[in-house]
Amino acid sequence: MAENLSLSHRASGVLLHPTSLPGPHGIGDLGLEAYRFADFLYEAGQSWWQMFPLGPLGIGNSPYQTLSAFAGNPLLISLELLVEEGLLKANDIRPRPALKSNRVDYRAVRSFKAPLFRKAFIEFQRLKRHKKGSEFDSFCTRNADWLSDYTFFCALKKKHRGVSWVEWEPEARSGKASVLARLLKSLQEDIHYCQFLQYQFFRQWTALKDYCNKKDVGLIGDIPIFIAHDSADVWANPGLFWLGPDGRPTVVAGVPPDYFSKKGQLWGNPLYRWAVLKERGYDWWIHRFKTSFERFDAVRLDHFIGFTRYWEVPAKSLTAERGRWVQGPGAGFFKKVLGALGPLELIAEDLGVVTPEVVALREQFNFPGLKVLQFAFGGGADAQCFLPHCHVRRCVVYTGTHDNDTTVGWFKGRSSKFSTRSRQQIEKERRIALAYMSTPGREVHWDLIRLAMMSVADTLIIPTQDILGLGSEARMNRPGTVEGNWEWRMHRSALTTSVTKRLHDMTRIYCRLPARNTKSK
Repeated sequence: MAENLSLSHRASGVLLHPTSLPGPHGIGDLGLEAYRFADFLYEAGQSWWQMFPLGPLGIGNSPYQTLSAFAGNPLLISLELLVEEGLLKANDIRPRPALKSNRVDYRAVRSFKAPLFRKAFIEFQRLKRHKKGSEFDSFCTRNADWLSDYTFFCALKKKHRGVSWVEWEPEARSGKASVLARLLKSLQEDIHYCQFLQYQFFRQWTALKDYCNKKDVGLIGDIPIFIAHDSADVWANPGLFWLGPDGRPTVVAGVPPDYFSKKGQLWGNPLYRWAVLKERGYDWWIHRFKTSFERFDAVRLDHFIGFTRYWEVPAKSLTAERGRWVQGPGAGFFKKVLGALGPLELIAEDLGVVTPEVVALREQFNFPGLKVLQFAFGGGADAQCFLPHCHVRRCVVYTGTHDNDTTVGWFKGRSSKFSTRSRQQIEKERRIALAYMSTPGREVHWDLIRLAMMSVADTLIIPTQDILGLGSEARMNRPGTVEGNWEWRMHRSALTTSVTKRLHDMTRIYCRLPARNTKSK
């Protein structure tokens, strides 16, 4: 972990997923632009870089619905770094005009990168025959506890043309033990290819993390409480989830109607059999936490309230409106995890229906919760706790999250099918916000950033879109929808010297600069 970096220190950071980085190949990656962004964070006096889950993408290209809770997203592998490694030639990766620079077209990116990854793999195999390949072999051995399941799952998924594992023949559906002898040999090439991609991803990731940490920039990851049904984890561990004989979920996860969605959010993830996990000492979850903290310096625990109670919806429901609350694993779960791993820098994403039990669980383990400023101006009793004068030190303040509109979009917003706010509510929030901040709102994004900077909260995270003052066109996600999300990309020239200086100066004024910057500028 970066030296002297802790969620208990007064600091600030920026939220940006690597897919949103600029670059010539249709999607951000772990190459040059990631290092440039790390340099920006350093120059702007920021201590944290927060991002979404890094797993391989599944349905809807959501980083919260991945094919594995442990693997990395191959689309983030930098082609330029593969060229530097001698696995591709410079001519191989000439930019394609059809690839967009402002949005991620995931289908086009996959079509472009897949043959190049295969070409790099062939060259890697050739080079490996002339070298020992000890680093690659060591990676596979070190990560065998998740890599074996994941790569076998990917090879089987390719064999079945990408359909969900519940559509496979019964032998393959039932898990690796029953198909290993018959299929493993025939799938070796695809298994090795998947191993190669994971090796390259984590090789590049580790180098980037080391670079950030040397600049005293910490990385904040994200653990979704639930995982995708069509994933290596559920396929390999069906007994940990409420599934029917055909492998399909009998009940699924979601949340009832709330600020984000009038009909609730039907996530569709299978629910855990917590009693079974408890009998096993929560071993799968301990492994998940351990792996996450090997890759990140702090971790946001998504949907923290689900550890006290969660919304169970019948699997055949079309919305999340009808369901029931079911008790979660509670304090016993965290005692087991922390007993096995020691203290962890965890952020409890406690947005939603926050009951006294949620507050008690968070406070029992001293996890910082979230305060989102866009929720602070509704005028109701539940909004007051988000106002900066009500904050406590042990929390993380955001102007908005990836599920919110951008600050400019929120402020200028109109009631629509994507909004739970009426026109009257929007106008009321706008008036309250302007009065509270005593500002005309001409630069409302900087007004809200300043308000967050002033908070007593130890940690502040700002979405990049808010630093840049972008509107709803740059929104990352609209909860309850499946199209057009997770696509926004930053322009290469967006983070100008003046933006960097302005953020640095504001960070300095409100005493959030790390020790390395306190005497600079």
